[in-house]
This record gives sequence, C-alpha cells and structure tokens, in this order.
Amino acid sequence: MIGYANKSQTLSNPSLQFRRTGILFVISAPSGAGKTTLCTALRQKPDFVWSVSCTTRSPRSGELNGEDYHFLSAEDFAARLANGEFLEHAEVHGNHYGTLKEPVLENLRNGIDVLLDIDTRGAANIRACGDPLILRALADVFLLPPDLEELRRRLLRRGSETDDQVEVRMRNAAKEMECWRDYRYTIINGSMEENIEKFRAVMRAERYLSRRMTAVESPDKTGGVT
Repeated sequence: MIGYANKSQTLSNPSLQFRRTGILFVISAPSGAGKTTLCTALRQKPDFVWSVSCTTRSPRSGELNGEDYHFLSAEDFAARLANGEFLEHAEVHGNHYGTLKEPVLENLRNGIDVLLDIDTRGAANIRACGDPLILRALADVFLLPPDLEELRRRLLRRGSETDDQVEVRMRNAAKEMECWRDYRYTIINGSMEENIEKFRAVMRAERYLSRRMTAVESPDKTGGVT
C-alpha cells in the first residue's frame, strides 16, 4: 500500500526526506459504463484503501457488511447525518447513501491513498465540502462511454433491468455525461485493460505532483532531528 512513509532523501541535504499526504481518487460514471468492473479490477492490488459507503438499503445476495457497504438502519443513518459524520450523502430510489468522513481523513493524513466510487452528485458535494485536506487530496476521474448508443447496448446486454428501467437510466446517463468537464480527468471507455492502464497512469501522475511533497528533517538516532 502507498502510504505517508513514502520518502526519499534529497541530494543536497541527506537529512531531509520527502513525505506526502494521501490522495483521494474519486471515480464516477453513468450506470453501465463499466465503473464497477473497473473498481473491482483496481482493488485487486493494494494501491489504496477502498472507501466503503454506507447505505440504508437491504443487502443483495452475496453482499457483505463492511466489505460491499456498511448497511445501516434509517435511524442510524439519520443520527450520523445529524452529527455531521458524512463527507457526502444522497438519497437514491428511496434509499440513503453516504461516505463517512473520518476514515477518509485519517487515511489521507497517514499518506494512504483512498479510492471512492460515487455518482456525479456525490462528487459535486465533495468539491463543495470546504475541507482543505480533502480538496488538496482530490483527484476526480470521469469514465465516459464512447456514446449513448454504446451505453444502451451495454445495459441491454447486462439484462438486469426492464425496458422502462433502461430508458430511465439512459435519461440519467445523458445528464451525468454533461458533468465530465467538472472532473480533473476524463477516461474515454475502451477495453477493461485500457481503462485500467489509463487509470493507473492518472494515479502515477498524481503521486509525482510536486505540490503533494513536503521535505522534512529526518530524526537522528537520539530521537531529535539532524
């Protein structure tokens, strides 16, 4: 896992070391664009912490509490919302979804990168959150289908929605696709291998940004600084 301990000594001063805080990678895409498949593939390597969202909906077959979602009662969710515990939240089809703020902040402070899979509304809420650490850490990515007809074909192949549900998703997708300019990066959807490589190129670029680096004095053997 990439963490705050990532560091290297400077050439001019061997006692200085570079450190950085974590990066918040946010990925959004219309339904059916391949975002879930991409995130599942990215999670196979320990490059970051996967941010597990909270929801009030019931678990689906095979879903595990704490791994796929934190499944909360409506009362628990409302209490956490009132306490300001969510970085972002939204109501979708009568169910509430949200991202807990403190686990994200703790990882970022410790130099651990975080991957967050949310919709365009959630991404907009994060951009407007006002937290300086979150905003400095943010690297948002939009996965854009080549065109709407290709997206329609993918939804139909999936076979998990009725024709009416596909049309609703298509209308929502058309609106979401208009948001791509709000993101720092846009990946035009290709093969899964291409999408993974493009996303990892974004990760590499963000990790080498000079503004993310801080030079600090390394401790000497007595516990002080040299």
